[in-house]
Amino acid sequence: MAYTTINKPSDYFNTKLYTGNGSTQSITGVGFQPDWVWIKNRTAAENHFIFDSVRGALNALKSNSNGAAGDTADSLTAFTSDGFNLGNLADTNRSGNAVASWNWKAGGTASSNTDGSITSTVSANTTSGFSIVSYTSTGSNATVGHGLGVAPAMIIFKRRSGDTENWVVYHKSLGATKNIKLNLTDAVSTSSTRFNDTEPTSSVFSLGTSGDTNGGTSPFIAYCFAEKTGFSKFGSYTGAGSNLPFIYTGFKPAFVMIKRSSNTDNWYMKDNKRSGTAALQNFGQMNPNQTQHPSANNNNAENKASDFATDILSNGFKFRGTDSGINQSGETYIYMAFAEAPLVGSNNVPCTAR
Repeated sequence: MAYTTINKPSDYFNTKLYTGNGSTQSITGVGFQPDWVWIKNRTAAENHFIFDSVRGALNALKSNSNGAAGDTADSLTAFTSDGFNLGNLADTNRSGNAVASWNWKAGGTASSNTDGSITSTVSANTTSGFSIVSYTSTGSNATVGHGLGVAPAMIIFKRRSGDTENWVVYHKSLGATKNIKLNLTDAVSTSSTRFNDTEPTSSVFSLGTSGDTNGGTSPFIAYCFAEKTGFSKFGSYTGAGSNLPFIYTGFKPAFVMIKRSSNTDNWYMKDNKRSGTAALQNFGQMNPNQTQHPSANNNNAENKASDFATDILSNGFKFRGTDSGINQSGETYIYMAFAEAPLVGSNNVPCTAR
């Protein structure tokens, strides 16, 4: 049996919930200094706010918008050793509102990477398989170093300035000839100009000439994820409707984002902190997580729907609902998942034992 060398996934990814206070506050309890913070107000219709340590605090992107990055006063004002500090911006800290934050650890201070034809600035964590890559486009076919040492399974791209451009996603299950947009409901599309029809390697990813991955001479950011046994999984599945498919990940998921790639639909996000039950149970027991987060591509508030019910198990997740966004018979879906606990750790002991 394959086992992970990450016995405590929360050292590298953690969901932190908090309540806004409409003033300034320090969010602690993340467990590490995050390099990528994704924040969404759960109570109100507010934008998703995305921050990273390479671009710096206050510099926000919105996953539900094609807008450029910009300094956002009173948003996330600093990354701290155990979380982050907030100002009084309503999107991230409205008084009395429930808010979710998803936090990833990269490599801290970024450094120059010359592996590609474009020199990049990279903060990479090779243990967890996550890197943040900043580069300036050339408008010509190019390669960019990502710093992971293994080929990424998923990359999320965003042009940071100039013309508005969509978020573009490479996913290994779709391949380098295809792409899908994070801020839209669109199905997968085919294009040779996004990734130059070339799969990522252990050192670089490839770019074509499209404006949303390599247009002009503009700053871009790319979030790169390599698959790590027992910690992260990037795959696809076919919906089975009432047959209720089980998706094997090799760990108990802490976070899952799902997109129907064969048709139009939202990017649905689930985590282990907003569970529909008080506690997640072990494999074989029912624990329907009915919480439907506002999807990554829109600003909706959180709500619960039985058609989205999902069992989070010790080695994957199983649908109890049949909504077309997660489980329509015959449709194809892609997902990204991160672990709460691996099935077997490096000490060869089941890490989900209680």
